Amino acid sequence: MRRFLAVVCRAAWLRPSLADLLLVSLIGWLFVAGEGWTVLLADGDTGWHIRAGQWMLETRSVPHRDIFSFTRSAEAWYAWEWLAGVLFALVHAWRGLAGVAGLAGCTLALGALLVFRYMLWRGAQALVALPVTLLCVGASSIHYLARPHIFTLLLMPAAWWMVERDRRHPGKAVWWLVPLSAVWVNLHGGFFALPACLLLLAAGLGIEAVAGRSYSLREAFRLRKGRTGERSPAAGPPPLRYALLGAATLAASLANPYGIGLHRHIARYLTSDWIRSAVDEFQSPRFRGENLLHFELLLIAGLLTAGWLLSRGRVADALLVVAWAHLALASVRHVPLFVMLASPLVAAEVSALWRARAEGSQPRSVCRLLWQFGADLTPVFRRLSVWSAAAVAAAILATPASKWPRDFPEAKFPVSLLKTVPANWEGRRVFTTDQWGDYLIYRHWPRLKVFIDGRSDFYGPGLGGEYLRLVEGRPGWDRLLDKHGLGLVLVPGHWPLASLLEGHPGWRRIASDERAALYARAAGNGPNPATPPGR
Repeated sequence: MRRFLAVVCRAAWLRPSLADLLLVSLIGWLFVAGEGWTVLLADGDTGWHIRAGQWMLETRSVPHRDIFSFTRSAEAWYAWEWLAGVLFALVHAWRGLAGVAGLAGCTLALGALLVFRYMLWRGAQALVALPVTLLCVGASSIHYLARPHIFTLLLMPAAWWMVERDRRHPGKAVWWLVPLSAVWVNLHGGFFALPACLLLLAAGLGIEAVAGRSYSLREAFRLRKGRTGERSPAAGPPPLRYALLGAATLAASLANPYGIGLHRHIARYLTSDWIRSAVDEFQSPRFRGENLLHFELLLIAGLLTAGWLLSRGRVADALLVVAWAHLALASVRHVPLFVMLASPLVAAEVSALWRARAEGSQPRSVCRLLWQFGADLTPVFRRLSVWSAAAVAAAILATPASKWPRDFPEAKFPVSLLKTVPANWEGRRVFTTDQWGDYLIYRHWPRLKVFIDGRSDFYGPGLGGEYLRLVEGRPGWDRLLDKHGLGLVLVPGHWPLASLLEGHPGWRRIASDERAALYARAAGNGPNPATPPGR
């Protein structure tokens, strides 16, 4: 028994660590407290991802044509996150929406823990890394949703940690990023971030190499010693290594069902003026909520750190921070990637400054004592143990039933109204919001096909423009309802369209609550008369 206990004590992976506690604390803070795991279902896209995954499991194929709408039925569709949809469908079949939320929440918490441990690896002290991680989590929480991007929020810090480790100790392990990219491309479109960062890194290292040679030449001329063009002994791997790695990861992303057509589609999507003006997550951040205050603090700290790095000749790191800061200011969807890539650099540089200050302070000064306390804590945070899985399982089991979702949140979706209305949608064409279209797909597909849903890349500016005309009740709204043969309209009660339908002789309200109103075309009026569902 003593021998067994001695082995256990020596085996670090069997001893609990503070990293285990941090992981379970993140899960408790983000998803067990407050509104619970239901917050992860605030975006309706989860619904169509689940149904698309089910279709793929049933047909053993990946869709190339639309299966969800009547407006663009059988049009070419790139299901570019098909593997994530399959995973969601498998978990949904096992544990329903609670399982999907649990998968998303644990993935996001693990990604945050990776960022924290990456900070420690870069040299950040625990008392610096902890608050910076919490700011990072707070800023990223704007996109803490059960959608395929959760895999990018996990894979990106893991991949970049591998790259930075290779910069210190070059080896073969970094080339595992190539097969990882082949998987990543089928999970989420964020796979583009890795080759983009690698090419940016290569460019930055190239600038550093040129600047270093220029400096060596100046020093050689001044001191009349040294060899012209000699590389600095402190230089890491050559820029070409990461340029080739970036090209290899980009080539590996061709391993998807749509080949290079997917890349062309994503490029058109990301550069579309209509998408950038009509879709909220492609617009610049509005600094009003608490999570964007966290982003603002990290943005200022990141840009100050970039200037400090640049002054010391670390162009590659500074370039990475500035490039992602620009992208995050242009589109709020890039905020999580900026904070994940910039915060480890911020934490490491702040720690270095604190250390220099502490070492110059009196032994019993507050600055020195706090530094030493954090330095003593840091090694305990650097490792994980088998207790991490046990702690996560305990947190999940300890979650009250009321915190687990049984449906999408009623605060955002017409859950109550649709429970009171019999769902006899066959043969009806329904107009509703893009988010509620996602919910109708989850609840009533394939009996029902929608006018539009959350796939903004698929519907494009043509149908998207008509959707906005209807939403805002612009002139010609009634002709659009006739054009598409719409017999039912399900919209928020405060929308202009609801007010117009309320007083229109060709439509009547058949159900409503404090959130939504359902209207049916009066019998004999228009091209697609409809009676209330269930009659």
